[in-house]
Amino acid sequence: MLTLSPELQTPLVSQIVDGLRGLIAGQVLKPGSKLPSIRAFAAAHGVSVFTVVEAYDRLVAQGWLVSRANAGFFVKRRGDEGAAPGTGAPERAVPRFDARWYLKQIYENRNLPMKPGCGWLPHDWLFGDAVKRSMRQLSSDGPELDGYGLPHGHMALRMVVAESLAEHHLAVDSDQVLLTQGSSQALDLVARCLVKPGDVVLVDDPGYPNLLFMLRFAGAQVVGVPRTAAGYDLPALEALLAEHQPTVFFTQPRLQSPTCSVASVAHLHRLLQLAEQHHFMLVENDIYADMDPGVRPSLASLDQLNRVIYLGSFSKTISPNLRTGFLAARRDLLDELVQLKMISGLTSSEITERITFGVVTDGRWRKHLKSLRERLAEAHRTVGRRLLNLGFELFHEPEAGMYLWARHPDLPDSAELSKEATGAGIMLGPGQLFLVEPRPTGWLRFNVAFSQDERMWRFLEQRIEMGQQVAEQGSSLT
Repeated sequence: MLTLSPELQTPLVSQIVDGLRGLIAGQVLKPGSKLPSIRAFAAAHGVSVFTVVEAYDRLVAQGWLVSRANAGFFVKRRGDEGAAPGTGAPERAVPRFDARWYLKQIYENRNLPMKPGCGWLPHDWLFGDAVKRSMRQLSSDGPELDGYGLPHGHMALRMVVAESLAEHHLAVDSDQVLLTQGSSQALDLVARCLVKPGDVVLVDDPGYPNLLFMLRFAGAQVVGVPRTAAGYDLPALEALLAEHQPTVFFTQPRLQSPTCSVASVAHLHRLLQLAEQHHFMLVENDIYADMDPGVRPSLASLDQLNRVIYLGSFSKTISPNLRTGFLAARRDLLDELVQLKMISGLTSSEITERITFGVVTDGRWRKHLKSLRERLAEAHRTVGRRLLNLGFELFHEPEAGMYLWARHPDLPDSAELSKEATGAGIMLGPGQLFLVEPRPTGWLRFNVAFSQDERMWRFLEQRIEMGQQVAEQGSSLT
């Protein structure tokens, strides 16, 4: 069908995309005609199945192809939105996969027996005993129920946060720390402080669905910066900066969700140089820092809060129900953020913050974190090995943090797979939820702490076998 040239500088994925697009535009491939299966195309052209998956995904996103569950890929009919070839039947509507859908699914399906797509840790992985001890102590001391807490948040906890940041070479005073209702409120406050309607805002791609929705709601033009295993696609970032004038870049350098990639120190330095050169702020969402066994600098520690606002959270390691997060910023920005916090919700809960303070000053807090890191590392090795054995491609293998980002050539549409999984009692994390421009993709986010159930693995094995059968049938017809 095509002639590919591996010796060219043009990536094979781009050659396939450009070649097929030319064949479709030239009517060599007619509307409604079926393309070779992913495996058949890969075998015929001597490329990997993952190269074909990426090319087909791009063509679907660009509107040249449509993907049909258990049928394959077809040239899209113009003006007909992809009626099935020869049947005249309209294609089944694809659901809208965005942050609103994601939030609804996460909380409505949180009681599903299996939750490999969720964003929290199992109950027995958290520091529950310390939470109970802290609550008992608070109760015996007599919590102050009248009035509100301090605008900045509970002083003792802010001091602990400042001391912890100093251990990681970020020098801040407690009055530069603002406690928030989880990192989500911190992101919202920063967005409302820095972003105006029409501003170009950079984000990680793939990235955090709720942030994408939040920024678009604020009227921002959201532009994705591609992630790599080493951090960022720097040539792509520099090209975006040449085209746009961003106000701010919201990013997660360490153990990023959903890829769990970690930006190298060289990438952090280059990012700070680009921020200085192009005059944009950086918002470093470092909520997985306590899960990182390595000692590494942050953007904030390298910059000392000149162009960086730093976000953290205790929700991931203590309890998501406590909703205790924080941010650190230079004083002039922090004053604005405190005012926004007061306008939108007065103060955060001092009772919650006092409970959190009791936990992080518990004598076993550091031991808990060490044990949690070891447990996550083992889960990464186990789940990663099983995914590889099933034929998945892993984006990155950090052996730290909560997630693995993976795809399988015989599971090209993770949204369809996720809908089937819900019926089987499994909450998956379909990849298009995390993309800046949602499109069909095979990528899935696996929470390694929730990926131990054999029923999930049997489900995946069955769907892979079904996908292979469909591919073989398609290959026999081409």
